[in-house]
Amino acid sequence: MVSVKRKNGLRVGIIGAGPAGLTAGYELQKRDPSVVPVLFEGGTIVGGIARTESYKGFRFDIGGHRFFTKVGEVEEMWHEVMGDDFIVVPRMSRIFYRDRFYHYPLKLFNALSNIGVYEAARIMLSYFKWQVRPSKEEESFEQWVINRFGGRLYMHFFRSYTEKVWGIPPSEIRADWAAQRIKNLSLMKAVINAITGANDTTSLIEEFHYPRLGPGMMWEKVTGLIRDRGGEVHMESWVKRVVHDGNRVTAIEVVHKAPDGALASRMEEADHFINTMALRELIEAMDPPAPPAVQDAAKKLKYRDFLIVTLMLDHADPFPDNWIYIHDPKVKVGRIQNFRAWSKEMVPNPQQASIGMEYFCNEDDPLWSMSNADLVKLAGGELEQLGLAAASTVVDGTVIRQPKAYPVYDGEYKDALDTVAEWLGRFENFQTVGRNGLHRYNNQDHSMLTAMLAARNILGEKHDVWTVNVERSYHEEFQLAPDGAGKGTAGQRAA
Repeated sequence: MVSVKRKNGLRVGIIGAGPAGLTAGYELQKRDPSVVPVLFEGGTIVGGIARTESYKGFRFDIGGHRFFTKVGEVEEMWHEVMGDDFIVVPRMSRIFYRDRFYHYPLKLFNALSNIGVYEAARIMLSYFKWQVRPSKEEESFEQWVINRFGGRLYMHFFRSYTEKVWGIPPSEIRADWAAQRIKNLSLMKAVINAITGANDTTSLIEEFHYPRLGPGMMWEKVTGLIRDRGGEVHMESWVKRVVHDGNRVTAIEVVHKAPDGALASRMEEADHFINTMALRELIEAMDPPAPPAVQDAAKKLKYRDFLIVTLMLDHADPFPDNWIYIHDPKVKVGRIQNFRAWSKEMVPNPQQASIGMEYFCNEDDPLWSMSNADLVKLAGGELEQLGLAAASTVVDGTVIRQPKAYPVYDGEYKDALDTVAEWLGRFENFQTVGRNGLHRYNNQDHSMLTAMLAARNILGEKHDVWTVNVERSYHEEFQLAPDGAGKGTAGQRAA
């Protein structure tokens, strides 16, 4: 039911219409219908990195978004919004390494047949060595993983893929990232479970929910609900300046397209503001400027970019997996999705396949600036090189580039982030949330939770959004399961 916008409620300006920004607007209206959330999104599609893109009837997910969570508030919102449009999807994923496919989560006999009994014995000996004499320091991702898995397993299943994703050696990635993303790892428990068939890990899943038309369907529905309830969502509207006075933000300057197509700007005032844009850009937008030390700190925050080449094949699905991790350093692709395995409605006909080839890079890398035609050719060639489908079966393709997909946890980030967060904390009516708004590699559900807590803060509660995914979190575990038993989950994920 469409309601008339209430003029007497709090007006909350929200920068960005991704999962965090839209969740903030939804939560505000749910808890207090008099609140008017006003969202400003620079793009043409809502959902941020969780949007659904489309091309000639084919739909595709930017990175792969499983709807699985242990956060009750988030689960409730997903079902409230999606209703019958939420489908249950069986999980299947594998790792491609040294010309072989490993079940993922790893299964004992599959792993042994691929890697061999001799190498498996070396992995266990390496594990015990590092248990007896662990590294005294755990400052890097490399040290953190080796202390828990040993050098051999780190070499096989962590080093090459991690370097491909981040573009820097794992020794230069902070241990914070490992502790956040792949917490509670236990090789011995995994081996015992694989032998006995026992499973006492509550985070293991063999299926997940998914919107039938892709993750963007969720955010398109939320956008409609916000508008129906009197809120505003403005597309192609970029926040250029964040104006503040004392300890309050007073307005934001929004650049938008005028009816004649020319760019225009306007000032938007509000009682409260919630930000989801990247912290580096946010600090650059502050007016008056942030202190030099804060500006210098923000410039040290780095991001990893991402592009996906979606290939349309002239035959049905070449593999059944939702996604495959590509650890092989001989190809550039890092992860491959089969979109029909997420939802049949992502592909317009049963005679074709839609395959997403995901590449991790930086905006200044040659890969980023390659033409779409050259990227489609590269992706088709690598699909054939991996033995998944012949390049000649690729009949069409498109490319989506996603800047600032992942906050980088390098040696400089922690001190820089603390400096930025401390300065932003001085504003009593301004909060920053979401993956890039906190420079934290949160999953979609944790980004949503930060937004929910920010909304509740506006309405009188007191929560520290910076602790989400630190104090309240779930982590998938690197888990070995016996062949034929229920699948587990592990420390890598799609998204």
